[in-house]
Amino acid sequence: MNHKLPRPVIAIVVIAVIAALYFGLANLNTDGNGELTASGSIEATIVNISPELAGKVIGVDVEEGALVNADDPLLHLDPSLLTAQRAVAASQLDSANAALASAQTKFDQTLQSALSAQDAQRAKDLRISAPDEFNQPLWFIDQSDQITSAQTEVDASKVALDEAVANLEKVISDLGNAQYLDAEKRLSEARAAFLIADKVKVQAENAVEAGAVQDAAYDYYNDVLDVLERAQDDFNALTNTEAEDDIKYARGQVVIAQQRYDAAYTRLLSLQTGTDSPVVISAKNALDQAHAAVKQSQANLDLLDAQIAKLDIYAVMDGVILSRNVEPGEFVQPGAVALTMADLTNLTITVYVPEDRYGQISLGQTAEVRVDSFPGLTFTATVVHIADQAEFTPRNVQTVEGRSSTFYAIKLQVSDPDGKLKIGMPADVVFK
Repeated sequence: MNHKLPRPVIAIVVIAVIAALYFGLANLNTDGNGELTASGSIEATIVNISPELAGKVIGVDVEEGALVNADDPLLHLDPSLLTAQRAVAASQLDSANAALASAQTKFDQTLQSALSAQDAQRAKDLRISAPDEFNQPLWFIDQSDQITSAQTEVDASKVALDEAVANLEKVISDLGNAQYLDAEKRLSEARAAFLIADKVKVQAENAVEAGAVQDAAYDYYNDVLDVLERAQDDFNALTNTEAEDDIKYARGQVVIAQQRYDAAYTRLLSLQTGTDSPVVISAKNALDQAHAAVKQSQANLDLLDAQIAKLDIYAVMDGVILSRNVEPGEFVQPGAVALTMADLTNLTITVYVPEDRYGQISLGQTAEVRVDSFPGLTFTATVVHIADQAEFTPRNVQTVEGRSSTFYAIKLQVSDPDGKLKIGMPADVVFK
């Protein structure tokens, strides 16, 4: 026969159990003397040792548990490929330096020659007077100003030449001049054909016992001559016409514009002496390129040296090797964890205290630490960090009971001069 408890009794039992759990959890952070206690585990700074380059492992200098100092060698990767690349880069640097030396010599010689020519030109300008149209001698205006003026004339003459060429094309394309141009073209072609026919006739005349050849050559010559004479007559019929005048004048403009440009450019070159000389500027550009080539070659060599240096991996701090994940002969990728090490001289522990006890903790406060492995020993710890943000807080809880589940992380630095504590050891902390 089953006896069910009345519902009011069940409710009272549930409330009693909840109350017992709440007060039990609240008392976990307080010992019998009212001191604040908390639990955590021993921590340390752990560093994962990973290569920056991919490569085959050719040596591992440490075992798990080994004590190492900062900058001790730990791991070595095969350098053969990068060493070969470095030899090529070094050869390229030597070639670049040789080219630089040659470019420097050429520049020095070119500059010296240009300066000598400049001195000679200046001496000549001092002896020779200017044209009658000038009121001052040639040396009166500074050379740099003369170069500027000469460049302006070169630019202006180039514009005039382009305009003359454009005008000639316009005149040639005029339909009114088409008949004259056609006659001129036929005359030019007939003259070219006649020169060939005349040469063939002369060759046939010198032939030995070649009567048939001579006859054929004469027939060919006479036919071409007839074409030339008709072309010349057709062209002569169009001379002294407006079309001829327009075309000849347009062509004359092009010729004069070209001569003007050539003379202006020649004048500019004559003024560009010394450091302004085109040959000096060209040699200087070649020298600059040689310097850039050396710089680039040196940069390539430095890059390979930096990569080769990364094939030997060293300890970044004093500590102990926790794990070794590679063996000689294995191929490792960049970022893969090859070794793990920790600094056991700087141990810490992080514990959590409820919000209602948070005010009892301050930076620099001391505490006692106990571990199960050494029940008779007490270690000293100092508070080094107090979290600025609560954790484990349920959302939208505004009651006193709800706030009791709000915790703050407290980090302490543990003193362990004898090296007894190990990472991960559970520990109890009693705050003073």
